Amino acid sequence: GNRIDALGRLLTRVLRHMAPELRLNMRSDGYVRVRDLLRLNLETFAKVPLNSHTVDEIREAVRRDNKQRFGLLEEDGELLIRANQGHTVTTVTSESLLKPILSADEVSVCVHGTYRKNVDSILKHGLKRMARLHVHFSSGLPSDGGVISGMRSGANILIYLNVRKALQGVWLPHVNTSKSFGFSRLEADI
Repeated sequence: GNRIDALGRLLTRVLRHMAPELRLNMRSDGYVRVRDLLRLNLETFAKVPLNSHTVDEIREAVRRDNKQRFGLLEEDGELLIRANQGHTVTTVTSESLLKPILSADEVSVCVHGTYRKNVDSILKHGLKRMARLHVHFSSGLPSDGGVISGMRSGANILIYLNVRKALQGVWLPHVNTSKSFGFSRLEADI
């Protein structure tokens, strides 16, 4: 349990933020070879060397992740893994992670969860993507039970986006595989 959970946390960190500095060959869609990942000289929070883990344990970490943070892909007999969202690495391109939302009918609700302490800054400067590639939105609320991504359960301020109006402007919404949204205007802020 703890060994696999710690592996999942390390995978999240490596695949979202550390691939370039670790000289991990990451494609523009965020995928890296699992065998390359398992060669890294890193240790999980459980003090287990990454290179002592197996491909099956990587699969188990992906399966157990309740927020669907990872994607697995088998290509030419090779297992690949990626983080589905939350990247700060610029190797990954939006077009390869996300698919455009072309109609407001595709999205019943689009909401960004944040914290009361951020409201003044948001009202003054707008939503900022910070170090990530996108401002993330969710297709539901944590209380709905089905929200797995794009919203922290402790968010106490909800900002709803009118997708129809956004589509009429210059913002291009995208959805990823875990049903959270990213909005981009040349990767700008909202």
